[in-house]
Amino acid sequence: MALTFLVGGARSGKSALAVALAQRVASDDPVKVIVTAEAGDDEMVERIARHRAERPRHWSTIEAPRSLDDAIAELDDSSVTVVDCLSFWVANRVMAGDAASDIETEARRAAQWAAARDGLVIAVSNEVGSGVVPDNALARAFRDCLGRVNAIWSTSASRAYLVVAGRALALADAVSVIDAQREQTRAR
Repeated sequence: MALTFLVGGARSGKSALAVALAQRVASDDPVKVIVTAEAGDDEMVERIARHRAERPRHWSTIEAPRSLDDAIAELDDSSVTVVDCLSFWVANRVMAGDAASDIETEARRAAQWAAARDGLVIAVSNEVGSGVVPDNALARAFRDCLGRVNAIWSTSASRAYLVVAGRALALADAVSVIDAQREQTRAR
């Protein structure tokens, strides 16, 4: 089918949109959800429980806090899959001390796999690069790495959306925008 990439701020409606899209495509068929968050404290336990409650019970959950490759290996090629979310996956890897280049290499492999498979993949991630530059090296490393991972997944996707306040804005491919501008210039 295709890869759809959803990016936006925290609590913007990305996960809810991913669930709605998966339900629409899969109908009554099972959906695989690759989750990356870990329940490190009570608030995260509640957050994870809320996300799980928003999904139909017959959907399968694959926990992949650090290895998308292993989670991907468990999937059949035709299932509808939700990856929720790349932000936690990158954070987990950065906190584990993994090199940004290794994270980006795995992100590239996973995004290419997602774009090439028969079943729809909906990947969710946070946009963290629009705010203040963090005041410490670890936070800057996370922000920079996540920005590059988001770009990798977005450029691999056939559709990408910025989700803001529960609304989705379609993101244009940069090359398409440049080509359209050239055409407009020629037409004048």
